[in-house]
Amino acid sequence: MQGPGGADHDEAAGAPMRLTVLGASGSIGRSTLDLVERYPERFEVQALTANTSAEALADAAVRVGARLAVVADPAAYGALKAALAGSGIEAAAGAEAVVAAAERPADMLVAAIVGAAGLAPTLAAVRAGTTIALANKECLVCGGDLFMQAARSAGTTILPVDSEHNALFQVFEAGNVGQVERLTLTASGGPFRSLSLEEMRHVTPEAALRHPNWSMGARISIDSATMMNKGFEVIEARHLFPVRPDQLDVLVHPQSVVHGMVQYRDGSVLAQLGSPDMRTPISHCLAWPRRMRTPAQRLDLAALGTLTFEAPDPIRFPALRLAREAMATGTAATAALNAADEVLVEAFLNRRIGFLQIAETVEAVLETMARNGELTAPGSVDEVLQVDALAREAARDLAGLTG
Repeated sequence: MQGPGGADHDEAAGAPMRLTVLGASGSIGRSTLDLVERYPERFEVQALTANTSAEALADAAVRVGARLAVVADPAAYGALKAALAGSGIEAAAGAEAVVAAAERPADMLVAAIVGAAGLAPTLAAVRAGTTIALANKECLVCGGDLFMQAARSAGTTILPVDSEHNALFQVFEAGNVGQVERLTLTASGGPFRSLSLEEMRHVTPEAALRHPNWSMGARISIDSATMMNKGFEVIEARHLFPVRPDQLDVLVHPQSVVHGMVQYRDGSVLAQLGSPDMRTPISHCLAWPRRMRTPAQRLDLAALGTLTFEAPDPIRFPALRLAREAMATGTAATAALNAADEVLVEAFLNRRIGFLQIAETVEAVLETMARNGELTAPGSVDEVLQVDALAREAARDLAGLTG
């Protein structure tokens, strides 16, 4: 992990933390602001951003006393300005305004924008040296090499918000890297863990959205059902931790209580456990290197009784294989993997393709782009976005979504 330092913020701390939240209206953003509202004396909110939800953004900005609210969609500026009238909170709109918000002086920035749109503003904050609580997977899946090099150059601390990566961070002994044998990310297995391949062929979007343990957005819920999300997490872990790809493992753990494990050369396995509540890993980042109290339900292991684990099935869930193959090819391939998946998940939600066609078509996209020589390592954010656009076009063509 990057950076040895961190702000000392606990209940007795003096100066409040200057905080910016990108993606304030999403699930991670809302959970972050829930914690901020519980401890208003600990935080001074510099800026909040959202994509199009002007009213929700304005309401959140007023509640936490933000200095600036930015909506990415310029068409929503009027609604945001009107909703903030008389509040004294500055309003702005557009992609450049989101980047400017990320560059404002802050102690920590929570990067929770969904999609490739989060890459440029988060990278701007990295280059400014702001500590990043990272919840945007595209920063590492689409631009991991660029992102981590920028963090190293700026001496920026990157703290993982995602529950599995945060779990690994909590039990990864940074001073003992040479003693680490294996990192294991756990997966719930999603709603179709026990279905046959034939049964999975006929599942509906409604069924795929019913995650057994977590409350998440639509895309991540579908990615959990295909296990593509776990493939993305393997890619992210490769950038976040100084280990080889063959040291990264996935175990299906239906109870979602053990979130990550690190095995050491002496045979010891250190694991982080907790109820499936994103406020736990978010709070760990906000208070790091200390802890803060959260309303998350406390574990009762006696009541749970049993924790089970199983290997993921590579036949029914090929997305894990695709992610590993893309990771071996390079950043362009992982960016294409993400872009194609996003297009195909949306198509499935709109009932234009079947569930199994998501992974099947993603694989076809990667094969097509490799044949066309379109997976050259990107050297800039613009080049990442070019790969992203090519993958989206290929996904639409191969899935018959054009015209």
